[in-house]
Amino acid sequence: MGYSLGTMASIFRSGLFDGGVAIVTGGGSGIGLAIAHALGELGAKVAIAGRDPERLARAKHDLEATGIVVHAAPCDIRDVDQVAAFVAGVRNALGEVSVLVNNAGGQFPMPAEMLTPKGWDAVIRNNLNGTFYMTREVAVTSMIPRRRGRIVHITANVRRGFPGMVHTGAARAGVENLTKTLAVEWAQHGITVNAIAPGIIRSTGTDRYPPEFVEMGRQQSPAKRLGTPEEVATLCAYLASDAASFVTGETWYIDGGAHLWGDTWTVPDHGAPPKA
Repeated sequence: MGYSLGTMASIFRSGLFDGGVAIVTGGGSGIGLAIAHALGELGAKVAIAGRDPERLARAKHDLEATGIVVHAAPCDIRDVDQVAAFVAGVRNALGEVSVLVNNAGGQFPMPAEMLTPKGWDAVIRNNLNGTFYMTREVAVTSMIPRRRGRIVHITANVRRGFPGMVHTGAARAGVENLTKTLAVEWAQHGITVNAIAPGIIRSTGTDRYPPEFVEMGRQQSPAKRLGTPEEVATLCAYLASDAASFVTGETWYIDGGAHLWGDTWTVPDHGAPPKA
């Protein structure tokens, strides 16, 4: 059955996700909390994970104040056992998982030659390994047996490389390929897998960056502004809905056109290297 104009006009209708259970990692603040609000306000029961229990408690209180059913529990996505325990807890508390949003991640600006192996490992383990651990656990326990699911990865704008953050650039590129690969492997199970690549978003995440870095991102964006967590959450809700049931394996840029034009890293001029 195709979509009528009436159906398309009500993609974000009340009760869109009624009966569904959505996991949002890194759901205690910023983009993750905005996504949890969006899915919950559209009817989903929401589970949020993070490493800061106090932040999770504040987010749970905030979400429940709007009538959303919430399960919140600490989880370090870098730890396979913690991931398995968290997903089991969600299934016990709320039911089988229908939507997974892999939002948890972190990085820090650093020229590649100054990045230590410890710093590299920390970001790869979090942004790449943790994403796979959570994705696999949810798929194997809930989505593949039920032959239905929506997975959305929150990555970053790495289309032209990520100078100044080589660690997360490599990790996020890995997640983009993971998105494509799982989209093909799991299409037979009724599971869609997509990624969202935000540009510079004004949130608790960018608050930790140097102000000049954020301002340079704004100036280099064709839209000449920063994005908002709510704009990312709206796109995520679309990809998690049945309106996007035939959309899979894609990375969606939400950056005001920055991936097409703007530069976010000034290349220092050390002079031309000598010819061999």
